[in-house]
Amino acid sequence: MPPVFYPYGDVNKYQYYSSTFSRIFLESGLTEELITDFRAVIDQNYEENPRELPWRLTDDPYEILVSEIMLQQTQVERVLTKYGPFLNRFPSFRDLAQAPLRDILVAWQGLGYNRRAQALQGIAQRVVADFHGRLPADREALESLPGIGTATSGALMAFAFQQPVVFLETNIRRVYLHFFYPEVEAVPDKMLLPLILLTMDALRVRPWYYALMDYGAMLKKMIPNPNRRSAHYSRQSPFPGSDREIRSRILQLFLKNPELPEKAILTGIPTDAHRIKRILRQLIEERFLLCQEGTYCLATGLEASI
Repeated sequence: MPPVFYPYGDVNKYQYYSSTFSRIFLESGLTEELITDFRAVIDQNYEENPRELPWRLTDDPYEILVSEIMLQQTQVERVLTKYGPFLNRFPSFRDLAQAPLRDILVAWQGLGYNRRAQALQGIAQRVVADFHGRLPADREALESLPGIGTATSGALMAFAFQQPVVFLETNIRRVYLHFFYPEVEAVPDKMLLPLILLTMDALRVRPWYYALMDYGAMLKKMIPNPNRRSAHYSRQSPFPGSDREIRSRILQLFLKNPELPEKAILTGIPTDAHRIKRILRQLIEERFLLCQEGTYCLATGLEASI
């Protein structure tokens, strides 16, 4: 089977390669020849069409961490507009750990999922307090930090510390479903993880994972999304009218006004009062807001470090 592949040609080539790889895989297993051909296809696309992303140009674990938290559930294009200004405003773990939460949320505007901004500050505070200001190069330690799960810890180990770890994120999952299970439904990740391990280029961990991600991003534009055949696939609920939208609107009020009585919040967001009060209670439990005698204010973000 020829390894050469022209990614922006006829869409039928995608079907040819996925069906051919799948047939060989199912008939003969993951042979050395198949691994070589698979790497050649992925690497050729990366050589010809690499995405130029600023977090790929740094070895600084802090800067890589910021990009990975921003990229959780957010498109690359949106992160590109926020990444540089955020690092200019908070250039180190210590700067971020000591910043008022309000300043962080202002810099985070446009990325959504404000819990990630709060978690990022929590990470910075833990790194300063427990790890002498250096991100730990240990997967278990990373996953003990706020907002870091298996996918993010794996990405950090690969990109910040160049360790040959196995991890899955949406673009990587898309590639392995496309090549090895093009006609199978409800594929669990446990069927993909051994393939990632066995096909990994352990001597080029960073560029190999970048190549996989770029190929997956390209596939999304060219063919129906293979991730729909994952056992873990779920559609994100619409944002308009959701609790997420109400949360965002409440926090926007506090970015404009440091303190607000409950009545002003209820007046400022025209929706069910009981729903708003429920979300306010959640924001207090999550330490976004503080409340005293019916007046709410944005938490400083420093409480966790005291």
